[in-house]
Amino acid sequence: MKVCVVGSGGREHALADVLRRHHDVVVAPGNPGIPGSTPEPPESIDADLFVVGPEAPLVDGLADRLRAAGHLVFGPGADGARLEGSKAWMKEVVSAAGVPTAAYSSFTAVTPAVAFLETLSPPYVIKTDGLAAGKGVLVTESLDDARSGVAEYLSGAAFGDAGRTVVIEEGLVGPELSVLAVCDGSRAVALAPAQDFKRIGEGDTGVNTGGMGAYSPVALADHSVVDDVVSRFVQPTLDELVRRGIDYRGVLYAGLMFTESGPRLIEFNVRFGDPETQVVLPRLTSDLGELLAQAAAGRIEREPEFSRDAVVTVVLAAEGYPSAPRTGDVIGGLEAASGVDGVSIYFAGVGEGTDGSLVTAGGRVLNVCGRGPDVSAARTVAYRGASEVSWPGVVMRRDIAAEA
Repeated sequence: MKVCVVGSGGREHALADVLRRHHDVVVAPGNPGIPGSTPEPPESIDADLFVVGPEAPLVDGLADRLRAAGHLVFGPGADGARLEGSKAWMKEVVSAAGVPTAAYSSFTAVTPAVAFLETLSPPYVIKTDGLAAGKGVLVTESLDDARSGVAEYLSGAAFGDAGRTVVIEEGLVGPELSVLAVCDGSRAVALAPAQDFKRIGEGDTGVNTGGMGAYSPVALADHSVVDDVVSRFVQPTLDELVRRGIDYRGVLYAGLMFTESGPRLIEFNVRFGDPETQVVLPRLTSDLGELLAQAAAGRIEREPEFSRDAVVTVVLAAEGYPSAPRTGDVIGGLEAASGVDGVSIYFAGVGEGTDGSLVTAGGRVLNVCGRGPDVSAARTVAYRGASEVSWPGVVMRRDIAAEA
């Protein structure tokens, strides 16, 4: 089967890498570090299956256009992608579905938003309603910072139109978990769980990013926990989408927090997580292309299977990430890092220099993944590989999976 993966980051590199075990793969547009990359637009490619990686083209209706042209597509249409395109609508849907989630309200004006904030206890959580590349969430203990964040979001100064509606939520405390479920329109099956690290600094400090690392498996999430997530969070949401006439064929990515009162939904995303994909999919022992094709066709026939190995990924980012990443620096040490036993490198924000070398071209540049018999061993391998890579100002957290 020929598979076209749509996207250009580390997630798409990981998807292509795992799909290529059984199928021919092209990545559009990809990047200079991803084999099989092509500048051709997806609509001009002849493939048996299209797998759309990022959220923005899904919200923009790419899956609808590809389906209208007669293609088999894994990824929701624009109607289902609204779950990520509008956080306020997502909260409305999950509330109707009876999914346990944080109390919330949405606002378009500062005065009522601040008045609602002042009824809450810290931590304060403010989110852009629209897409903000994983960076549109402010979590703070400071009411003054929360008030300032609301004003910056609603004015458009922080995230443009994406922030002109904000969702303010009850702050939740506890360990987080990511469960990616493959949906065929009526049924959902879970992939192996993962835990990611969104803050820029060690000890979960600093601003939120698109994700600075992840690991899988997760000790707190055995089979019974994952089954519970599917039955209480994912399947009811899928059922509610069906009630609304939405045929959802793609990933429902549940971001959860395990509070003292039990698990609560933080958010749903409508695509494979990044960097969770980089630690979940390499553990797959069954055929990923077969699973996604079945889901895209509307009938999953086989449950995914995973190895017992662990994978840890460490994100290497450019200086200034996430607000103003520096670009154009030559990336050194890739050959040495790739030579470390158990290391895989997935290329994200990379470009090609004038001499053909790979250079930094985005915020999150590389995902250095380590594999081992357990999380501790995989972590050691990942950091051994990451230590070989260099460019001026490289940024990485050194505590990914340290407490796993």
